[in-house]
Amino acid sequence: MSLSLNLAALALVVSQAAAPVPWEATHGAATASGTRWTERPAGQFFPSLVVQGTLTNTSSGCSSVWVQWVYDLAPGPARKQVTQCGAGSTPVSVRLQSYSLTTTGYLWICAGQDSPTADCGERISLTSWPVRSVKEAS
Repeated sequence: MSLSLNLAALALVVSQAAAPVPWEATHGAATASGTRWTERPAGQFFPSLVVQGTLTNTSSGCSSVWVQWVYDLAPGPARKQVTQCGAGSTPVSVRLQSYSLTTTGYLWICAGQDSPTADCGERISLTSWPVRSVKEAS
């Protein structure tokens, strides 16, 4: 298969809505988990990437969820999405309006409220998708 056919097939996959995929990130006493999927709003060329879930903290300190998008190999800034101080839970809701083949995204949890790098867990990918066989996809 030629490169142009491969790229066309990938573009078709990304442009269609994707079934929800589970995600989970942890750090210390905090866990964030939920599902992510793509939606194709009417009139929009690229789909939106939607990430929904919950941040749960079981300690007395604060934990924050951070997200970073990388566009065409150029990283954007890390942005805090939510913080939970003390034991409890708070919703996580992230939407990337225009998700293309050259966009990658990462989510992670850090202790505290102020720094996306000081005391953090492993970054998880928001833009890797399970591979399905042609038979499964039909």
